[in-house]
Amino acid sequence: MTEPLRIAVAGLGTVGGGVVRVLAERSGDLGRRAGRKILLSQVCALDRSKRRPHDTAELRWAHSALDLAQSDADVVVELIGGENGTALDLIFAALNNGKHVVTANKSLLARHGADLAELAERKGVALRFEAAIAGGIPIVKALREGLIAHGVGAVRGILNGTCNFILTQMEATGRSFHEVLAEAQRMGFAEADPTLDVEGHDTAHKLALLAALAFGIRPTLDQMTVEGIASITPEDIAFAREFGYRIKLLGVARQGPDGVDQRVHPAMVKLGTPLADVEGAFNAVLADAGEAGPFFFAGRGAGQSPTASAVIADIVDIAGGAIGPAFGLPARELETTRPAPESARASAFYLRFQALDVPGVLAEIAARLASANVSIESMIQRGPAFGDSVAIVMITHPCPPFAVESALKDIAASDKILDAPTLIHMEPA
Repeated sequence: MTEPLRIAVAGLGTVGGGVVRVLAERSGDLGRRAGRKILLSQVCALDRSKRRPHDTAELRWAHSALDLAQSDADVVVELIGGENGTALDLIFAALNNGKHVVTANKSLLARHGADLAELAERKGVALRFEAAIAGGIPIVKALREGLIAHGVGAVRGILNGTCNFILTQMEATGRSFHEVLAEAQRMGFAEADPTLDVEGHDTAHKLALLAALAFGIRPTLDQMTVEGIASITPEDIAFAREFGYRIKLLGVARQGPDGVDQRVHPAMVKLGTPLADVEGAFNAVLADAGEAGPFFFAGRGAGQSPTASAVIADIVDIAGGAIGPAFGLPARELETTRPAPESARASAFYLRFQALDVPGVLAEIAARLASANVSIESMIQRGPAFGDSVAIVMITHPCPPFAVESALKDIAASDKILDAPTLIHMEPA
């Protein structure tokens, strides 16, 4: 008879509580699907006395999280968080002691994922992290196993529900970023300190893992450009709509012949395309699988039930014997990322200038763009809305980022330009 699979859970916050509840309520069905019983053997949390929505009175408690690495558990589920400290120590100790590990810790994996994957392989155990990217969306399994026939050339995604909620509400209400952020915090969609989300770093952690799975590279943040959404204004959102676009915070990774382009930034996404239609706190990923075509995944990217569902899916896979390489390839075969050259990162751009309403200002802007070999595809100019300034909005033809950035630096130095110019990438459909 197959022995039960014993599970230890470190961290009983929102996700950990959801995992414990599912293991308690659905252990029979999960065991039938896995082919063996799945038992919750031990738990640990920073504050054992804290009131929780699920019953913890009958649970077996460890004195500290690191004790779980020495316990009788077969699988240690790390839901503590943080890219170093106790979470990292626990995962290293658990793997070294021959225990499978399931984690939702994207920041830790973005920094240490390749080393942890190599350790897991040496010890003959699994390292699984479906819950680390886009909550309940099964994108890790899809990239690691489902889309391997023709390879993946690019992944693009809305990977942070907080930012997508903010941008959706800004568009719907015309309110400013700071007004909507305050609302998101009141509603629980944004943290008290929202820096990790709104500055793009949470998206960057997830993108590093997506790129590793898609392209067989070591996850890294060192060669990634990251920009958040705090500078997006209601005016930009309204102009985007006039041109037929919506603004989304995207994580984009593309593999070219000379390297991988990885970037996080606000982007203009064409109305009517799958990513443009993702609203509220939802996440989505679009994977270009070559001859197999594009594949689109969407769903809730956070919250107790979706994220706990992904953790449980990893546990059931392990129970069934799935202990292959964490990133699809043996860790020693993961390549060190070569950043794509600047010439391979060409894009069209949205540009907005707030300028004095005086003769020659448009000609000056156009001349400086032309001198940098940046050509204009379309333009909108609005008359004075206040004082004596006008908004001049342009969309360029594709050009290298350095060209348009150089032109904007020269334009910003003009005494006819009142504010720093705005630049937003135009994402291809």
